[in-house]
Amino acid sequence: MWGMAVECKEIRRHHRVSGKEIAGVCMPEKLKFRSLTYASANSDETIEPYTTEKLSRIPGGYKPLTEHFQILMVDFNNLQELKSYSTSTSSKIHVPVVKEGILDSIVVWFTLQLDDEHTLSTSPNEETCWEQAVYPIQGLLDYSVKPGDSIMMEVVCQDCYLRIQNVSLVTSEYGMDVERNFKEKNSEAELCSALASLQTASTLDSVGQECMLESTEIALLNNLQYHEYFKAAIGKVLSTLSLHEQSQSMDLDGQSAELNLEKNQSKNSIAPDPFYVLDVSEGFSILPIIAGKFGPVKAYSSVEKEHHQMALSLISEANKFPKETLEFWLGHLQEESQVLQRPKLDKLWSIIILDVIETSGLIQQDVMEKAAISRCLLHSGGKIFPQYVRMYGMLVESRSLVLETAVQGTDPTLGFNIAPFINQFKVPVRVFLDLSTLPYVPLSKSVELLRVDLMNPYVNSSSKEVKVEICKSGQVTGVPFWYHVHLDEDIALDTSSESSHWKQAAVVLDKPIQVQGGDELVLCIQYHKSNISITVKQ
Repeated sequence: MWGMAVECKEIRRHHRVSGKEIAGVCMPEKLKFRSLTYASANSDETIEPYTTEKLSRIPGGYKPLTEHFQILMVDFNNLQELKSYSTSTSSKIHVPVVKEGILDSIVVWFTLQLDDEHTLSTSPNEETCWEQAVYPIQGLLDYSVKPGDSIMMEVVCQDCYLRIQNVSLVTSEYGMDVERNFKEKNSEAELCSALASLQTASTLDSVGQECMLESTEIALLNNLQYHEYFKAAIGKVLSTLSLHEQSQSMDLDGQSAELNLEKNQSKNSIAPDPFYVLDVSEGFSILPIIAGKFGPVKAYSSVEKEHHQMALSLISEANKFPKETLEFWLGHLQEESQVLQRPKLDKLWSIIILDVIETSGLIQQDVMEKAAISRCLLHSGGKIFPQYVRMYGMLVESRSLVLETAVQGTDPTLGFNIAPFINQFKVPVRVFLDLSTLPYVPLSKSVELLRVDLMNPYVNSSSKEVKVEICKSGQVTGVPFWYHVHLDEDIALDTSSESSHWKQAAVVLDKPIQVQGGDELVLCIQYHKSNISITVKQ
């Protein structure tokens, strides 16, 4: 089993929150975000790889910071050796850095020696079906490395799981090897320090807190464009509602100036009603905090997990919000299944934020049902975010899509005809695709396939036919698709952009279609109960 330390921006943005400020929201220093699985700088923490990645296709690529090094050797013919792994202790590995960069991950793969002549490797340099295991690095104050430094780590293999722990860096200074003390203090050490100093409760409040997030939630936090666009759209709606309320409050009845003065004095003694904003998007979201920056707002978050609520409370406190600005909506409900309801008996929502697109690249289930309920709960002039979504796609030729979707013939299986059986279980839509790295040839320009309107459902259609002109000869094997998520007419998020936390999806054809430049194909799109199907007709 082999390993290598790498720099990789894509891994970094899924495991480390990069900004101290997001769309004007200050992130408190005492709040540390962690991905749920990571290679730790703390010897008490061990992990499994958070995921596997095909490094040859990872967006933005990667840079090796070390030569590859051997982590483990296992002799499967030695029973005693195999038994020893259930009780083995950790071993230390010392790896020299050969390139300057940012330490983001330890990547692991294996070489399987079948016999003296035949070997299988899952190395990132090999074109195989295997991916590599990824151990993202977290908990360091300084991730920069340079030639002359060394990376230290402890490796243990227990219960058939490889774990990496106690990652640190040794740097050579003044002819001596010095272990750089750049590990973040853990909350337990900080708490002991606070107790030892016999300070007041305010000192304990300053103890660092950790919030564990999914890697997709961290990628969302790092999507600055997403938050800036929501900030702009929220500001436009609340500004319009505020101006509308001001105009309504003006006295238009032609009463005397004296009566007007008395009325205004009475009004001035009463605080204006706040605008109510509800965020029911999936997972951890700071959109309620962003909404809270716009004056008299009561922002409600639907997060369920206690550590998520703790994190949002700390962020709210760091931004000097009054305590009543942020509330957790599920605490107000008798039944969690009835999330969409009035904020109060006599109040309606100014903004309701829904999750419409899954990270996988598909439309969320039951989104139209949620939108229908939300429209009934909106204040006059209130909006659902997003207001509508446009789906785009194109025709492509991609051998990779075909090979990764279904078994092709009998050659790969040494003449055994297993394709008819296995292919019964193939899925019609491939998800979690990165179009930026997927090998494909575009055979048409991108076209709009579908529009899903959450504010004006009468413009929606459950079926649509789109004519597509072929711009290059080839074989059509698939239809990748993505979305433009419109918060309003002027502000839209592209789920295929480089900064997007969303992935893309694709429909893979059962049989390729041979086309020539200038040909025209018809795409038949069906949208029913949040499920999309696409067929291609000649």
